[in-house]
Amino acid sequence: MQIAKAIILVSFCLHLGLPCQVRAAEEEPEVHFALLKYGPGEKWNPRPNGLPRLAWEVRKRTSIAVDMMIKSVSPQDDRLFAYPMLIWQGEEHFAPLSSKAVYNLGRYLNLGGTILVDISSGVVDGGFHQAIKREFARILPRAKFKRIPLDHVLYKTFYLIDRHGGRVNSQAYLEGIYIQDRLAVILTANDLAGAISRDQFGGWEYNVGSGGKTAREMTFRLGINILMYALCLDYKEDQVHIPFILKRRR
Repeated sequence: MQIAKAIILVSFCLHLGLPCQVRAAEEEPEVHFALLKYGPGEKWNPRPNGLPRLAWEVRKRTSIAVDMMIKSVSPQDDRLFAYPMLIWQGEEHFAPLSSKAVYNLGRYLNLGGTILVDISSGVVDGGFHQAIKREFARILPRAKFKRIPLDHVLYKTFYLIDRHGGRVNSQAYLEGIYIQDRLAVILTANDLAGAISRDQFGGWEYNVGSGGKTAREMTFRLGINILMYALCLDYKEDQVHIPFILKRRR
């Protein structure tokens, strides 16, 4: 139900002419960022100030009424089906998920959900990356991570972009897993949340090197594009109508 409501909200907003910031501020939150709470302690949330900043930018720049409070959900909890997109962050290797968690995540993806994997360490083939590949081999055993081409609709759902931002530049492309023609899993190795994290005094928490302001801005734009894609799929590409979007989401 929440997924369908979010799709309808965003699809209608794409046709309205009022200022985006006003509509987002007046709407009750219909979309929530949800972190996957997959392990003990705080290892599942290494960048607690990243997603709140992205949520703020989404409300400021678009018509999406996103909640400023970030949710968390266990992969074993059926409540994960209430969220159109899950964010899976981490820096370190983690233990295998339970069979229930694997089943839930596989069903979630096959029913139309989207998972964004953000490698907070910025280390390609590091401990977290290896554990992620191990788990997706269980979640979607017939699927493989593939390079996402630059002509994919993901790069033009809201902004036209050709770069990825991030705290580091570990990998110059995004990877993903497709279910039929839908991009269901999106993986970035560049620590997106780290690039946009601000401390309690408003300062940037992490250095982004020579990328500077450009890297942070591209990170915001990519984050907004990913959320828009999770909600609308290829609406921007083929101008599908709401009933067809809902049919695909089911």
